[in-house]
Amino acid sequence: MLTAAVSLASIQALTAPASAQTPTPTPTFTPTPTPTPTPTPSPTPTATSSPTPTPTPTGANSSGSSINGLAQQRFNQMITNRVLGSVLLGVNEQVNCSDCISAFGSAGSFSAGIHGRKELTPNLSLLAGIAYTQYSEGGYNVTSAPIGAFALRYDFTDWGSSRPFFDIGAILSPFENVRYSRSYTTSLGAVSLDGSTNSSDYGVYGRAGWISRISPRDEVAASVEIWQLWQRVAGYADTAAAFNPFDASIASGTDRTNLVKLGGQWTHLFGGNVEANINGGFVQSFASHSGIVATVTGDGNVVPTIGNQGWFEYGGRLGFRITKGWVADLFLNGTAGPQPIGNTLHGGIGLRVNY
Repeated sequence: MLTAAVSLASIQALTAPASAQTPTPTPTFTPTPTPTPTPTPSPTPTATSSPTPTPTPTGANSSGSSINGLAQQRFNQMITNRVLGSVLLGVNEQVNCSDCISAFGSAGSFSAGIHGRKELTPNLSLLAGIAYTQYSEGGYNVTSAPIGAFALRYDFTDWGSSRPFFDIGAILSPFENVRYSRSYTTSLGAVSLDGSTNSSDYGVYGRAGWISRISPRDEVAASVEIWQLWQRVAGYADTAAAFNPFDASIASGTDRTNLVKLGGQWTHLFGGNVEANINGGFVQSFASHSGIVATVTGDGNVVPTIGNQGWFEYGGRLGFRITKGWVADLFLNGTAGPQPIGNTLHGGIGLRVNY
């Protein structure tokens, strides 16, 4: 029994340490799986549209054609200047009358000045005048223009009440300020332009006629006139504009024309205080020349032409004798015909002193 007890104790002694030495199992680490990132889709590139190109305008031929309008404006300017200058030469007065001086002003075209006549001999008279004018017609505008005129008239008074007479004279208008306009059409729209420059007008004429004193109150006359006109225009270019693809440059040049006029007039005294005059005639131009040479972008050099023109000119005056030697006048002058002359009217008032 003792032996068995000792053996049992030995077995317990050996068994206890072995049990104490059994290692505690280390837990196995299971890694957490890393989430696979969801790929971000690349943005789809937005296509950038190229700017729509501006179409190239067309219309160079229209710009070139507008130069013909400039030639017509300049022709009208020559004729209007001559009509206004004729007032200074007594176009609304009788052929034979006493010495006089008249101050006047007119509208339609603004004009103010003085003119008169002086008998140098029983047969020879001097007619002369000077005025300042502003006028416009058909697209152009003369903003400032002095006009001077003078003529010599030889009247064969010693032939009696029915006799011939002759005039020779000139009209001068230097230092004019003028604006010309032109318009043309392109595929992208219309273009309107003004150009400013200087000009000068000159004219010489001769007149031959027949005068008849058919009564103490009536004088009638018929005549033929020959004119030669020049107009010098300084060069200029289109003014700056937001849209002017076919701009133009106009060189300095001289316009010329010749005129023949067949006319007549009648002056009558009503009672003792009212004078009336009517006058008119047909005018024909010939051998006209435009001095324009224009360089137009896209159309090259443009040289317009002016053909022969025909029109009527007319005038009239009512004079009221205020007192001896003093007369108040109402007068008008105009043209009638197709373009480039057209229908124009210039009227005014005057105060005349006879001496």
